[in-house]
Amino acid sequence: MTIKKFQGRTEEEATARAKEEFGPQTVIMNVKEIKPKGFLRSFKTSTFEVTAAIEETEQSPAAKMPAPLPPLTGNINVAADEPISIPKPEPVKEMFASVENTWASSMGAQNPEEKEKKKESVLENNLEEKLESLQSLLEKKLAPQQPENLPKEVPVDENFKFIKMIYSILLDNEVDEKYVNQIMDEVEKVMKGGASVDLILSSIYQKMILKFGQPQPIEMSGRKPKVVFFIGPTGVGKTTTIAKIASRFKVEKGKKVALFTADTYRIAAAEQLRTYANILDTPLTIVYSSEELNEELKKSEEYDLVLVDTAGFSHKNEEQRNETKELIDKIPGEYQKEVYLVLSATTKYRDLIDIADIYNKNFHFKLIFTKLDETSCFGNILNMKLYTGADLSYSTYGQNVPEDIEIFDTQKIVKLLLGGK
Repeated sequence: MTIKKFQGRTEEEATARAKEEFGPQTVIMNVKEIKPKGFLRSFKTSTFEVTAAIEETEQSPAAKMPAPLPPLTGNINVAADEPISIPKPEPVKEMFASVENTWASSMGAQNPEEKEKKKESVLENNLEEKLESLQSLLEKKLAPQQPENLPKEVPVDENFKFIKMIYSILLDNEVDEKYVNQIMDEVEKVMKGGASVDLILSSIYQKMILKFGQPQPIEMSGRKPKVVFFIGPTGVGKTTTIAKIASRFKVEKGKKVALFTADTYRIAAAEQLRTYANILDTPLTIVYSSEELNEELKKSEEYDLVLVDTAGFSHKNEEQRNETKELIDKIPGEYQKEVYLVLSATTKYRDLIDIADIYNKNFHFKLIFTKLDETSCFGNILNMKLYTGADLSYSTYGQNVPEDIEIFDTQKIVKLLLGGK
């Protein structure tokens, strides 16, 4: 599949340019209106950008023709370290057969346009069922089988309709278009092998799982104490997240946990953490400098884990950022340390990029996403994972301590991104 963007003064003009280059088989994946900016914007008109795609064939002179790859039949590594296979037995065939059966029974005497609309509606309505069935098969880790009768191949035009629907769903979930195109480019290899819709969906699901990677929560190495810093902008929920993690290690894992706070700018932050410390029967120490932090660490060698809350500040505040950097950099080498950047899933993508750019210059971190309960779009999680290259660790979805936290659930988020529930 070749994907390219075309611009024009109208949607029709942009579409015409796409068809002029790609031919009549062009599939329009997305249409975006680009509004003028600047002081004179009221005197300018909008332009339109069309994202178009075409399936490469032997008859297409512009097509680049790598050798066709066989359909996806091997193991699919869903958790990045567990082999999970997607076979083609009868359950998978039945899972997708309902789509074609529903189409056939609902066509009647409708004209071609009505038939196409009916097909698209049926596709969308059955996507949730497909995802449920796919996840069930993955979780059961079915052994590879060799069925006698393979599922029917879906015609190329139906594959395009399915890909277009997934493309739109990912964009609606605010996945950056460049990352959507990357996924679709990789799925092209499966489509060239004549794969059916079930294998295309399996391939997309697998590739997104692998892009998220294996979650990396806090692990105890045996060296005591392990020092963990939490950094990030104001208001993302660092203090509450620390309380949840402290409770998990102390109550569930029986570890000795100490809490430190270097957030001396907000009295309320220290008092909030003190309240949690009293409930957990865990000491809380307020530190004002790197020297004081190191002195207090010497007194905490009996503890397994030291969690350090840092000041929440604007990523544009260079002075406070340098103070946090000094706090982390001057930890003696005998201590094992980790840094977690806490981000809110409700923050705008442009702001998340600005935050990541600043923190990337000063820290090597893993990612924690908070407030998943306050949004219905999760594309920014994938965006920031791919933009920063940092490992994901935890996600939180409420204010309740210690309940509303979990190790990042990759399969659940991928399912939501593909339109599941």
